[in-house]
Amino acid sequence: MSIEDRAKAAAKDVEGKLQEAGGKLTGNHEAQIKGKAKQAEADVRNTVEDAKDKTKRAID
Repeated sequence: MSIEDRAKAAAKDVEGKLQEAGGKLTGNHEAQIKGKAKQAEADVRNTVEDAKDKTKRAID
């Protein structure tokens, strides 16, 4: 697992949550959707990192 990749995923998740919240406050539906997409991207990155970890443990 790369700590750097996990940190990037966490940052992307926070960025998405802030963008979604800002969109809700301003009524900007596009910002809300983009924020949710960033959060989904962060989830995918974390899932990939989990798979890498499991594969590495299985090999070791």
